[in-house]
Amino acid sequence: MRGLKKKRRIQIVMVAAAALVLSTGLIGYAMRDGINFFRAPSQILAEPPAPTETFRIGGLVEQGSLVRGQGETVRFSVTDGGASIPVVFTGVLPDLFAENEGMVGTGRYVDGVFEATEILAKHDETYMPKEVKDALEEQGVYRHYEGEEGT
Repeated sequence: MRGLKKKRRIQIVMVAAAALVLSTGLIGYAMRDGINFFRAPSQILAEPPAPTETFRIGGLVEQGSLVRGQGETVRFSVTDGGASIPVVFTGVLPDLFAENEGMVGTGRYVDGVFEATEILAKHDETYMPKEVKDALEEQGVYRHYEGEEGT
């Protein structure tokens, strides 16, 4: 009887360990495409990512770089003050998207051009995504607004 209880406990521990390994594997598999790393233009030029890697880029839309093409295709450059990356996007831009304003885009860096699949713009006059603000502060470009948190 005593040996049977010990054997049963070992079986339960083994099944629990297998379930834990399986659930960890399934979570990792599900998240493999959902994790997008953020990069500033300076980081992209210093270490260009693979053309198959999807990531986020952020910074300010460079003044004078916004060019609307035929249809819904838009070209512009995004800068962090230290470097500038050309961006091409096909789709409808957010209403608040403008030159000299903060933006974050998701996409891939192919042949020196960031091909965006999604563009996000700031939502009020003082908002800027944390990643963009940190990258711009690092370059010495960002200025704090009065009443902004963290000032």
